[in-house]
Amino acid sequence: MVKIGQQISDFELEAFHNNEIKKVKLSNFKGKWLVLAFYPADFTFICPTELVELADLYDEFKKAGAEVLSVSTDTVFVHKAWHDNSPSIKKIKYPMLADPAGKLCKEFGTYIEEEGLSLRGSFIIDPDGILKAYEIHDNSIGRSAEEILRKLHAAIYVREHKGEVCPASWKPGKQTLKPGLDLVGKI
Repeated sequence: MVKIGQQISDFELEAFHNNEIKKVKLSNFKGKWLVLAFYPADFTFICPTELVELADLYDEFKKAGAEVLSVSTDTVFVHKAWHDNSPSIKKIKYPMLADPAGKLCKEFGTYIEEEGLSLRGSFIIDPDGILKAYEIHDNSIGRSAEEILRKLHAAIYVREHKGEVCPASWKPGKQTLKPGLDLVGKI
């Protein structure tokens, strides 16, 4: 499993994106921030709430210089069927990756062997392909796209402002910290 501070491996997977089935390589996003959102399965209860939140904030992720990729162990054909039959899923503009063999899920530690599904996992990868943040939890607990975006902004900020760190619940424009010093002025 990839760990914080490590380079992610390159993978090529099929994706459903813009009404097309295509191949997507993680290395295609080198030089950009990347958010991977693993989820258990299409046609479920919690998953569409998360994916729609990500879709609603997609322009904000793009403004931050990031691409969002959702990942499940469904095939691209299941992604397409879900898209074609769900008004909420039709809102998704980011690529929906298909990992039916669970290879990417296993690499990121989200794969549930007994079920052939993924746990809910969110991963933030910097433009150099280094894992900066992740969260994995039980499938009965939905995630907040706003919190993923907040973490992305914090990761971007500390990359651009060496020596500064972001305190709990930090958001752009709020004070940061310099280890050993007091709060840094508002940015």
